[in-house]
Parts: sequence; structure tokens; C-alpha cells
Amino acid sequence: MVRTAITRLVAAAGVAAVGVALAIGAGGPASAAPKTPAPSGVQVVGGDLPGGKVAVQQATQPRLFQTLYDEVSWLAAAKPQTAAPAASKLGPKYTITVLVKNAPSQVYDLYPTAAGGPRAHRMAKQPGKKVTDGWFYGRLTMPEALRAAGAPLKPKPDTINGGIGGGVGTDISPSSDAIDPVAGVNSFLDQIRRLFLLNGAVLVVVLFGLAGVAFLIRRRV
Repeated sequence: MVRTAITRLVAAAGVAAVGVALAIGAGGPASAAPKTPAPSGVQVVGGDLPGGKVAVQQATQPRLFQTLYDEVSWLAAAKPQTAAPAASKLGPKYTITVLVKNAPSQVYDLYPTAAGGPRAHRMAKQPGKKVTDGWFYGRLTMPEALRAAGAPLKPKPDTINGGIGGGVGTDISPSSDAIDPVAGVNSFLDQIRRLFLLNGAVLVVVLFGLAGVAFLIRRRV
């Protein structure tokens, strides 16, 4: 009877070890999600922009492109954060269209001077698809990013490293202190995976400990 208990404990420990190995393998390259096409540029449309529209290509203005793209790159997969503000509190609207091979891929409305801080709106109707309509709190760098594209907004040089000047196509460096929501989610998931691995390892140690205790009890009997 004791021998049967020991056999079951050792078998359970083996199953736990296999589970840990599978969990480790799940985090490898084979489980990586397929990459989406990289954007080739962005287009900003607003009534008070020079000419009403500004196009920035990644190939010719990479730093300005990255600064503008950072303002909307996280919105596609984000969950809505707030209800739609009153129209009277939004201020001027700037529509950013993300281009992939010069074709529209994503479209967002940005409100850099909204009451209570910048806001972003993801419309339900996106190019070639429909998504969940949602409102978000925008990044604090939004006004300066749009001002770099030519929007006549009040300067806030403290929100982007080194400050910027006005005018279309200003070449600036994106803020290294800005929070990247996508990177934050990836970091959180990585921590959860490590927690599961740790719990699996603890379970294996406990099972082997029980097996040892059962073996000692058998010897005494």
C-alpha cells in the first residue's frame, strides 16, 4: 500500500515536470505572433495645419514619423479608457492616418488641448474592417508631436527631450521617457509566465518532498 502511494507521488512529480517543460517551451520563438506590415508613413489632417494636411514618410523623415506614430501606435489593441467627452471640451481635432505602403491602415482622431488632458478617439470604422469604438487618454507628448508637424499649438518643450521648434517637418527625437503601453503589456505577460514557472517548480519540489517522507515512513514500517 505504501509502495503504491510512493509510485503515485513519483508519477505526479513526473507529470508536473513535463508541465514545467511545456510552459518554458510556450515562451519560445515558435509561439511568437506573426509580424504585421511596418507602416510607411503617417498623414495628419486638421483645419489649422498649413494646407490642411501634412504627410510624413518614414523613409525621408524617420524621426518626425516615429514621434507622430508613437502617439497612435498603441491604440489598435488598447481597451477604451473613458467615455466620450463633451464636444465643447475637446478643442481642435487632428486626424492621423497610419499608412502601410502608402495605403490607409489605421485612422485616429487626436485632441491635444482637450479639457483634463489630451484625448484620442478610435473610430469603429477602420480601413477595411470594423473595431470597437473607443476613447482614450492621450499621451502628454501629443501637443508637441502635432506642433512638430505644423499645428499652431502652444509650445510645451518640457514634454519632449531638448524641446522643438515649430514648422512642418521639424526633425526631432521622440521622448525616451514616454510610456509605451504595448511594451508595458508585454512586460506584464512575461512576469505572469515567470510566476507560473515558479509555481510549477515549487510543486515539483513539494511532490518530491512528499515522496521522500513516504519512503522514510515505509522504511520504519
